[in-house]
Amino acid sequence: MRIITSKQEMQQLAKDNKCSGKSIGFVPTMGYLHEGHLTLVKEARTDNDIIIMSIFVNPLQFGPGEDFEAYPRNSERDTKLAQEAGVDILFMPSAKNMYTNERSTGMTVLKRTDTLCGVNRPGHFDGVVTVLSKLFNIVMPDRAYFGLKDAQQFAVVSGLVEDIDFPVELVPVQTVREPSGLAVSSRNVYLTDEEREQAPALYTSLRRAEELIKNGETNITFILDSVRDYLVTHTHAVIDYVELLTFPQLEKVSAPHGKMIIAAAIKFSKARLIDNIIIDV
Repeated sequence: MRIITSKQEMQQLAKDNKCSGKSIGFVPTMGYLHEGHLTLVKEARTDNDIIIMSIFVNPLQFGPGEDFEAYPRNSERDTKLAQEAGVDILFMPSAKNMYTNERSTGMTVLKRTDTLCGVNRPGHFDGVVTVLSKLFNIVMPDRAYFGLKDAQQFAVVSGLVEDIDFPVELVPVQTVREPSGLAVSSRNVYLTDEEREQAPALYTSLRRAEELIKNGETNITFILDSVRDYLVTHTHAVIDYVELLTFPQLEKVSAPHGKMIIAAAIKFSKARLIDNIIIDV
């Protein structure tokens, strides 16, 4: 596995591979790798000649008071896991290399951010589309792989690719879960033992809503209240949001129809957990 820290060197290597007729699969991450990231690599391995993974904790997508400095990092561990997973090129730039000069332009997301995590994280998705635009231009992937645990991010990136006409295919990959149902996440390390026992209730509450919809329930308020009631009963967490929306447009629905997402976020003492289920009625 080759490790590259310069965006200029990475871009030249990507060009060389493209000129050689090799397809590039790209897995963008912020590091502290877990099974979810490694599953993305496994999916990418089946479709592409070269697998490139980026590890970059992007400062632009962290707001004031968020956990940028505290975000878990372990480059030695990540390098070992990436190599074992079959990554060919590991791109690990510094913030100084990625954002060489003071930016003279900015990117703003106009839709799909006024709900779910976007409500309480103004500017977050602007930072996401900015760094991904840079990474797509540097890595030049044929396909990019994203986990659906952060389905709002996938929806926003889908809009980015459509609007800017990036020549990249986005490949959604199902959420990887622990045996309890808890979605794997780098932030799970913040959970206390008691919170880890309670955390799987998040997925269970969404599954209950999914069953209600599949069984013909049409009252949106009743469906969402069933999720909230289960979380209140089975956790000590604070509920951030519970929403049922169209997907990937992320618009309100008056009754279940078409492709939708039922999503929720909860806050424990040091960890904020998100999860979702995508339903096609």
